[in-house]
Amino acid sequence: MADAEPWKAVMIPPIVQELVTSVQEPPSQYVIPEQNRAALAGSEMLDPIPIIDLSRLSSSTDEAVGHGMEPGFLGEVMKVTREFFKLPLQEKQKYSNLVNGNEVRIEGYGNDMVVLEKQILDWCDRLYIIVEPESRRIDSLWPTQPPSFRDVLSEYTVRCRNIANLVLENLAKLLDLREDYFVDMLDENAMTYARLNYYPHCPKPDHVLGMKPHNDASVITIVFIDDNVSGLQLQNNGVWYNVPIIPNALLVNILSNGFFKSPVHRVVTNAEKERLSLVMFYTMGPEREIEPLSELVDEKTPMRYRKIKTNDYIATLLETFARRTLAIDTVKI
Repeated sequence: MADAEPWKAVMIPPIVQELVTSVQEPPSQYVIPEQNRAALAGSEMLDPIPIIDLSRLSSSTDEAVGHGMEPGFLGEVMKVTREFFKLPLQEKQKYSNLVNGNEVRIEGYGNDMVVLEKQILDWCDRLYIIVEPESRRIDSLWPTQPPSFRDVLSEYTVRCRNIANLVLENLAKLLDLREDYFVDMLDENAMTYARLNYYPHCPKPDHVLGMKPHNDASVITIVFIDDNVSGLQLQNNGVWYNVPIIPNALLVNILSNGFFKSPVHRVVTNAEKERLSLVMFYTMGPEREIEPLSELVDEKTPMRYRKIKTNDYIATLLETFARRTLAIDTVKI
């Protein structure tokens, strides 16, 4: 999506981190319908997410430990993320996702696009940048402050790539495919995006969402969650469950033809504390088609989703995300 044209914005939302300093309650454009608020508290999981090492993989959403990243290094990753969002607004806006004042691109600092006049906004600011391949990085959008930001994120990118490859190799073996089947999908044209999320504290957390419900569009997603504040929730059979905090663990999410289900998830806010996360999205090349694997399709397990180009699916994701619907539903057969 690095070559995608910017979208015309219906409106330019304020930076939530600045907004929260001047309001006693969320403005109306952030407030979700009253009938949807009761479920925000979330339930505790009846069956906890498996905590596994990376040589024993069997599910699509797991908290992975034994990933080889030292707690000190992960602490540094979260530190530079937090320090970026603590920078003065003028400094952060050097990396703005606004183009010509009224258009929004995917990459950069700010908010997600607004396509509807009555769109309910998320209580979140973000920095979204391409990290792989290096040749596709937009250097002007990579922060130079804090001074260690670029080096730390570059190192984290390398280490996460090793994790992604290891997870995908093991999943291929579980499905009796050749070991590098999924890894080969992430070829020289594949793109990896980093999304750094900042969720400010909210005076009425039961009235807003930090991030609306959605599925990811990536082959694999690796999430580094703030150890200090919970907020991520997963949906299962219509019930929202809180994802527990496991210090120094990484959450891994897989997209497939239903063998490893990519869960619908969202983020709730906190009345007293800010929350951060760093998400790595691994997508296939823009022109490559996403489709169920022929090796896994037969009469008993028919194709559940039609094929679609990666670029088109990501564009659909951004559009449906803004409208609070699910992109994956648009490709169901």
